[in-house]
Amino acid sequence: MLRSVSPSHPPYRKALTVDTVVVAPPASVPVTLRKLYFLRFAFAAVWAALVFATADALGPLSTALLLVYPLFDVAAAVVDVRSARANGGPAAPLYANIAISSLTVLALALAATSGIPAVLRVWGAWAVTAGIVQLVAGAVRRRLGGQWPMIVSGAVSTLAGLSFVTQAGAEDPSLSSLAGYAFLGGVFFLVSALRLGRGGRG
Repeated sequence: MLRSVSPSHPPYRKALTVDTVVVAPPASVPVTLRKLYFLRFAFAAVWAALVFATADALGPLSTALLLVYPLFDVAAAVVDVRSARANGGPAAPLYANIAISSLTVLALALAATSGIPAVLRVWGAWAVTAGIVQLVAGAVRRRLGGQWPMIVSGAVSTLAGLSFVTQAGAEDPSLSSLAGYAFLGGVFFLVSALRLGRGGRG
């Protein structure tokens, strides 16, 4: 007697397995970024409050605050670069940010001797270039998560920089707009940190 063999019978069954490989960033990268972003928010909030309180005059305290901000930006970028290099991430935009912010410290030191309008022009140029770099950095690091606020922040910084240059020509320029700019930038860092904490993408 002949037995009919079903195609599903073990000798004829072909098992197909599909391996899905998901390339995820090392866990240490988002953790480091999250801590750094929280720190940058706290610094920006304190700095903005101090600048707002001394915005009407360009004295020793306000000048020191102006120089501290880009110096802190350089330090934060150095920490970011070390994390990126240790985990094979893109570091070129961060190196660009370090160079731009370092030059800004020198430019602000010179501008402070000329008055608030000169400071606003230098700060405006820095905000434009740093904003473009931040936008690019956020775009190339999207896989890490929490980068959309950084992309938006970069675009906002670019527009704000143009407004600072315009304000430099006003009759009674003030540094108060820089306080608002710094605080808003800090809020974007806070949002990114919270998104990284939830494991959010983008």
